Amino acid sequence: MLPQNSQLLAGLIDHDIEFHPEDFRKICAVVQGIAGINLSDSSNTLVFSRLLKHVRRLNCTNFAAYLDIVTSADRRNELDTMITALTTNTTRFFREPYHFDILRENVLPDLISRAKSGGRIRLWSAGCSSGEEPYTMAAVLLSLFPDANAYDVKILATDINPNVLATAESGIYKNSDIESVPEKMKKFLFLDRHGKNDHVEIKPDLRKLITFKYLNLIDPWPISGPFNAIFCRNVAIYMDEATQTRLWQRFDSILDAGGYLFIGHSERLGVERADTLRLCGKTCFVKIGDV
Repeated sequence: MLPQNSQLLAGLIDHDIEFHPEDFRKICAVVQGIAGINLSDSSNTLVFSRLLKHVRRLNCTNFAAYLDIVTSADRRNELDTMITALTTNTTRFFREPYHFDILRENVLPDLISRAKSGGRIRLWSAGCSSGEEPYTMAAVLLSLFPDANAYDVKILATDINPNVLATAESGIYKNSDIESVPEKMKKFLFLDRHGKNDHVEIKPDLRKLITFKYLNLIDPWPISGPFNAIFCRNVAIYMDEATQTRLWQRFDSILDAGGYLFIGHSERLGVERADTLRLCGKTCFVKIGDV
């Protein structure tokens, strides 16, 4: 139920574009159905502000007309644009650094030994945003395994937002984006300054390890695994409980025995996964089974 003060927002924010509670409810339903994102009742102002430029771009005088366009069968591109506009993409290099300590100390040593004996390493950054997470994973890997590219080692990085994927694939970041990177790790991540003094560029060896792909996590997955480690952090937090439960089950199903699942610090697995995923660190789980 919408709060009582969720009235016509046009008079509060923009006198030209009408935005009614029913428009907000329809947007919530569309976003929920397409991306599994659960918008709270207090998100109406955020929705208005993020979509307003697109409403104007399409020469609509109200959100009802905009919704007619977005939900029409021949305008899927506008629907994708709306989902992108409402996607939150907060990330940074070495975010939640304890996860990368676990990756370095507990996960990778055995996998590297297996790779050197002809085995494979498969890691997945699900909800990779602008690329800082998978590049951090790759940097930790190369710090332990400098010749990883000579072996069967791959990192998949996926996101629902094509705009942030483009940033990730460019591999170019501002100096302000790398403040969270430990000094000793910068040599594994970045080339010398990229043209301008305020930018750095990801090293080619890291780029070679990573494949960036568009993927909506609630759609069918064109991948089957198994993966040795999956990072899906601060993604499920925007989904309702039922969608989260399905997502954890799907990750569980494509994790290798002894594989690791890393989730966000505010996220929790349901009791349904207690028999297959065991907590082994802060918001880190290992798949129970014969390794």
